[in-house]
Amino acid sequence: MHSAIQPIVKKELKTYFNSPIAYIVFVVFLTAASVWFFLFNGFFAGNYASLRGYFSSFPFLFIIVIPAMTMRLWAEEKKMKSDEILLTLPFTETQLVLGKFFGAFVLFLIMIALTLPVPFLTAFTGSFEPGEMIGQYLGTALFGALCIAVGMFFSSLCSNQISAFLVSILALAFLVLSGYFPMMVEMPNALARIINTLFATHHFDSFKKGVLDSRDFIYFAGMTILFLYLNIRVLILKKWK
Repeated sequence: MHSAIQPIVKKELKTYFNSPIAYIVFVVFLTAASVWFFLFNGFFAGNYASLRGYFSSFPFLFIIVIPAMTMRLWAEEKKMKSDEILLTLPFTETQLVLGKFFGAFVLFLIMIALTLPVPFLTAFTGSFEPGEMIGQYLGTALFGALCIAVGMFFSSLCSNQISAFLVSILALAFLVLSGYFPMMVEMPNALARIINTLFATHHFDSFKKGVLDSRDFIYFAGMTILFLYLNIRVLILKKWK
């Protein structure tokens, strides 16, 4: 990590853990994912150890928990007028955006690391595929990075945390749920393939099965970079107003 963005990352993490946000997000995510997996997904009724049902809940939970993580990143700065101070500091717009992004991403990785006891529990129930689990966690990290970049971008467009939270929920719901559209509505195969290519759910499904495909890496990396770039452009336009 570049030394220029480290102070921003540390500041964001300190802000997260000095407020209830991090702890609320952790509790909500871990509780909801576990309840879904162990109670509603029928894990104990199965005769094999698989985490697919567990990871299947993550995209839906990200719709709520990631906007809660990102809503304050820019919207609160604008409300407090501290964004104007940030833009006068010896940081480029790119460094500011990357610093805030990595601060939120480190918090996200901590949250995901707290799910590790679940794979150890499933390992005692039957045949266990560690390679599949690695793919699932890798896909989760990439999906989370994209969702954080989306949430940050919409936070930069909003003037308060509540509006940033709600708009980010709508954006992520569209990103996640649109991928299920071809399954619910009959359509030509060519159109279904286009929709699958454009939305995150299809690409995450490959990781969920433990399949590593370069096209899925390119999708998540490209979309994350796109939204970070849009965030940078918002800051540049604000600076020159």
